[in-house]
Amino acid sequence: MRIGTDRVHYVWDNSIEPVAELGPGERIELDLLNSSGGQLGPDSTVDQVAALDFGRVNPVTGPVRVAGAKPGDALSVRVVELTVDSWGWTACIPGFGLLAEDFPDASLAVSTVDDKKVVLPFGPWLDTVPMIGTLGVALPEPGATSLVPPSRFGGNLDIRHLTAGATVLLPVGVEGALLSVGDAHAAMGDGEICGTGVETSARAVLEVDVIAGGAPPAPILRTAPASARTGAALATTGVAPDLMAATKAAARAMIDEITRRAGLSAVQAYLLASTAGDLKISEVVDQPNWVVSLHLPETLLG
Repeated sequence: MRIGTDRVHYVWDNSIEPVAELGPGERIELDLLNSSGGQLGPDSTVDQVAALDFGRVNPVTGPVRVAGAKPGDALSVRVVELTVDSWGWTACIPGFGLLAEDFPDASLAVSTVDDKKVVLPFGPWLDTVPMIGTLGVALPEPGATSLVPPSRFGGNLDIRHLTAGATVLLPVGVEGALLSVGDAHAAMGDGEICGTGVETSARAVLEVDVIAGGAPPAPILRTAPASARTGAALATTGVAPDLMAATKAAARAMIDEITRRAGLSAVQAYLLASTAGDLKISEVVDQPNWVVSLHLPETLLG
């Protein structure tokens, strides 16, 4: 089953009718628009960046209903395949990004992309590491909510390890979960500090499953067994409007996971996470919530 970019939405809203239904264990293919929602193309100019309509940014394809999923369950989403377009854009958008006060003027860089390299227009090249920026399920609260900030139900997490081969666990908020996906990147740094990576369109093949009664407090990511910048790891997350609160939440979640998976005491798990875990600020540009993740090699979990 393939869903095209004619089936996108621009807000989280659990009243949006699903575009397809899957059973647990089934796969679906989704076409993803670049995060400008079609407002920017390979020949765009900086003037178009300044004129971006934020009501049309970060579109997601979906929602997809998953049969049998209900609140209290976990939705498991494995990225089977992810391929990106031959170009991508990176921009400084006025009023947006970590250092918006330092960089008030719009700028735009359009890159060429192939299977190995992202070539920036001002010289350097990056390894092509396709990843999904936004993957989430409908919130239980009624009404429209912006796609820009993440929540405990996922969304615009911008964790660069959400690549082909990775699996994310999400708490289900409503019957059928209502999964939506978008915001692909050909490359992105941890933190995405200017607010954009190499934004591009993509094709994603996902496999979904339901874990009855297994809802985590916030998204949990299992990275790909082999990737360009990390080995297989378990990543817990904290999502909060305060980075310290999010950091503490990610650490507490990791301690819980270690004690459950490796059978260690809480204090042993605390020491292990302190000596071998990698704490990362995964996303700091989408107000009002930030995402901190803590990564621990899976070899340490038995």
